[in-house]
Amino acid sequence: MAIGERIRFFRNLCGMTQKYLGQVVGFPEKTADIRMAQYESGSRTPKADLTNKLAEVFDISPQALSVPDIDSYNGLMHTLFTLEDLYGFRIDKLDDELCIRLDKGMGTNYLKMFVMFSAWQEQAKKFKNGEITKEEYDNWRYNYPKFNAFNSNK
Repeated sequence: MAIGERIRFFRNLCGMTQKYLGQVVGFPEKTADIRMAQYESGSRTPKADLTNKLAEVFDISPQALSVPDIDSYNGLMHTLFTLEDLYGFRIDKLDDELCIRLDKGMGTNYLKMFVMFSAWQEQAKKFKNGEITKEEYDNWRYNYPKFNAFNSNK
């Protein structure tokens, strides 16, 4: 998902208008909605300082806005191929279901990914079991690693 779509997603999640968000991040009232529309449509790309301001307003990690472009199935597949190359993701079959697993042969990458995936799995399980709300789960995801499994009181 492109950064403009992520901005729109979080703006809507927070119940903000484009004009309001534009003003909060410092654009003049007259052009605030136009500027935000340009970012959301992808005709402009926010620089790092604006991305950081937007993340602050949304109360999320800036990385939650800057995810890879996975707007198409082909884009998603190439993202997965890159994850295979860099982090040892492997496609596999388990009980007749396709799954993505981590390759233990990747050494340090495997260990780091295992810790992160374990934290994610723990939070997903808590949500599934009703121990945390969808809002708490989303807050954990969108602020990762701020509220990881090791410092979370949930």
